[in-house]
Amino acid sequence: MQRLFHVNTGTRRFLVGAGAFAASAAIPNVLFAHTGTTSRLVVVILRGALDGLAAVPPYGDPDYATLHRELAIAAPGRTDGALALNNTFGLHPSLPYLHERFAAGELIVFNAVASPYRDRSHFDGQNVLENGLAKPIGSADGWLNRALAALPPSSGRAADRAVAISQNVPLILRGEAAVISKSPQVTPDVDEDLLARLADLYSKDDWFSARLSEAVQTEKMVNDAADSRVPDRVAAVARMAANLMRSDGGPQIAVIEAGGWDTHANQGGAKGILAARLGGLDKALQSLADELGPLWPQTAVLVVTEFGRTAAVNGTRGTDHGTGGCAFLVGGAVRGGQVIADWPGLGRSALIDNRDLKPTLDLRSVFKGVLDEHMRIDANTLAKRVFPDSSGARPLQGLIRA
Repeated sequence: MQRLFHVNTGTRRFLVGAGAFAASAAIPNVLFAHTGTTSRLVVVILRGALDGLAAVPPYGDPDYATLHRELAIAAPGRTDGALALNNTFGLHPSLPYLHERFAAGELIVFNAVASPYRDRSHFDGQNVLENGLAKPIGSADGWLNRALAALPPSSGRAADRAVAISQNVPLILRGEAAVISKSPQVTPDVDEDLLARLADLYSKDDWFSARLSEAVQTEKMVNDAADSRVPDRVAAVARMAANLMRSDGGPQIAVIEAGGWDTHANQGGAKGILAARLGGLDKALQSLADELGPLWPQTAVLVVTEFGRTAAVNGTRGTDHGTGGCAFLVGGAVRGGQVIADWPGLGRSALIDNRDLKPTLDLRSVFKGVLDEHMRIDANTLAKRVFPDSSGARPLQGLIRA
């Protein structure tokens, strides 16, 4: 089994691994928050479970091509090959902007990473991703809202501390810190007023709130998976987020949600449905950086998903719900040019349940590292208040430029 490596642009050192609500089917959601710091933070949630073995293909793993078959991305230098990061990992060829940022020292790629969740429900997985805990039920607030509450007060009005451009505020930003919700576009064939009233009615009840979230999110993922315009809309929403962040007194934290990543059938390899989605994500991140302009050096962007997908192709030329996956941290404030992975390999004995990539890094270690170094939230607050049951997930260091 190959054990890998924390790769920096000029050096190599080993890394020891640690361990909602979206009602709009018509446009990705964006949420904003003011803080008492000049650092900018954007969290991009890819709902539906991105195939990390396609987005960050481990082309150097001897079992990769056999398992992923026609969905596998070829080695760098071959037709439609991966964009090389090092001798083991590359990026999907639809991610040229991210590859450019890696070369510029502004992108960190995480592989074999996951939240503490180990089952395969989208909705429970998204809850764990957003509540920052080890289980889907038990908290009505999200880790980013708890982080907001731990930051110095904003110079603006309390009511303007956070604004959500969506039908409802997803779990990651629910909590005591003030959040305003605004809808950019009405979902067809859905009574948005009724959804809003139901969300408010059930907001204090974990079970009913989760069931309503599941129903709405299921419709959204189905619609997004069938809608070829989703990639363009993600870029448009990223530009919207950047323009608002650049405005006078604009928000310093944004959350963008994008669906369409549940690729059970006809996923495609270097070309196809997933390639189009990844290309849209790549353009969205470029649009975000371009529009932020002078704020980009102060910005860190986290790109995460609820879990990975199976290592082997299924019977409908897609992948099913898995466990370990990938994540990205990009921005002018990021100490990039790194691949962070304690790679377990894709041999049969290394897989979870003979099907999933084994995660060796807890996503909360990434979140803690960014909140510590970028947003200046101290380790004690992170451990006790923001991520209260995360003693096994120590903050990663060296993610943000000094």
